[in-house]
Amino acid sequence: MSDSRVQDEAAIQAVLVDSYKAWEAGDAAGMVADYTEDATAIMPGSLRDSRDVIRESMAQAFAGPLKGSSTYNKQLSLRFLGDDAAIVVSESGILFAGQSEVPDSAKVNATWVFEKRDGEWKIAAYHNSPAQ
Repeated sequence: MSDSRVQDEAAIQAVLVDSYKAWEAGDAAGMVADYTEDATAIMPGSLRDSRDVIRESMAQAFAGPLKGSSTYNKQLSLRFLGDDAAIVVSESGILFAGQSEVPDSAKVNATWVFEKRDGEWKIAAYHNSPAQ
């Protein structure tokens, strides 16, 4: 792997870690700080079609059912599509307050689409579906 790809992979990992940390802090603005303005998030039953919509919905969730939660994430793959795009596939789940592990029935397979804009990696799309 070239040095630039190693750096790109590290930058993508840093974006994900920052997003996970912001989730754990209940910080919706921080969670979407590295999303593109036109990012989309698709989860069963919902389409969130901009960074602002994603932030607003996460802020409501952090104030309600996701208060005190964190996430479990296990990266399964990362592949590049040309110079300015990458796809990360992970197994993920929500750890609700007091939980130490995500039950298998609550795990999802997630796809993250990254785009390099102005030299920085940003999340352009996120999608998940039940792992079972």
